[in-house]
Amino acid sequence: MAALGNPDMLTRKIKLWDINAHITCRLCEGYLMDATTVTECLHTFCRSCLVKYLEENNTCPTCRIVIHQSHPLQYIGHDRTMQDIVYKLVPGLQEAEIKKQREFYQKLGMEVPGDLKGELCNLKPHLETQRNGDVKTEDSANKEQEKPEEDNDYHRSDEQVSICLECNSSKLRGLKRKWIRCSAQATVLHLKKFIAKKLNLTSFNELDILCNEEILGKDHTLKFVVVTRWRFKKSPLLLHYRPKMDLL
Repeated sequence: MAALGNPDMLTRKIKLWDINAHITCRLCEGYLMDATTVTECLHTFCRSCLVKYLEENNTCPTCRIVIHQSHPLQYIGHDRTMQDIVYKLVPGLQEAEIKKQREFYQKLGMEVPGDLKGELCNLKPHLETQRNGDVKTEDSANKEQEKPEEDNDYHRSDEQVSICLECNSSKLRGLKRKWIRCSAQATVLHLKKFIAKKLNLTSFNELDILCNEEILGKDHTLKFVVVTRWRFKKSPLLLHYRPKMDLL
C-alpha cells in the first residue's frame, strides 16, 4: 500500500541491452527495419530479411512452424506498432535509416520518393524539439497537427505506380478503366476494395489479386510488388484479379 502512494517506487529504469532480444531481427541480428510479422506465430523480422529467407523456406526462422506449404509470403504482414516501438526505444535509428534511404536514391540519380520526403519533414520538428529541450503543450501540438484541407494532396506527392488490372475469370467482368496510377504505398488490400466497389461485389474478401500467376498478400505495398516481382519489366505493372480460391 505504501508503494501506491509513492510514484517513484512504481518506476524503474531499464537498459536497452535488456530488451534488445525483443526488438532485433533474428536473421540479421540488427534492429528491426520495416518490421514484418508472421501471422501464424507472431514472430517479427525485418521485411527484407524475411522475404529473402522465404524464397527458399516456408517455416518461421524462430520456431520453425510451417507458415504455409506453398504461399508463405501471403501470411506475413507489416507490423507498424512494433516498428514505432523500435524507433522510440533506439535514439537516432529512424533518422539514420531515412538518411541511408535518401543517400541510396541520390547515388542512383533517382528522385527521392514523396513519402520519404514526408517522413523527413515530420522528423525535423521532433529533432529540433529534442535538441532545444523544449516541451510542447498539448494545445500547441494539436494546432501544429491541424492543416488546411487544401494542403492535403491525397498521396499525389508519393512515388507513383502505373497498374493494369486485368480479369482472368469468366465469373467476373472486366473494369471499364483498367489502367490506373496510384501511390506506391497503396496495398493490395486497397486494390481489392477498389475492384470490389467498381464491380459492385458484396465483399472485397471474395477477390484474389495475382502477379506473375502468384497470389499477392493483402498487406503487400505496390512498391514491394514492383521491386520483388516486376523489377526488370516495363511499366505498367500487370496484375490479374479473380474470385478467391481457398488454398489447401
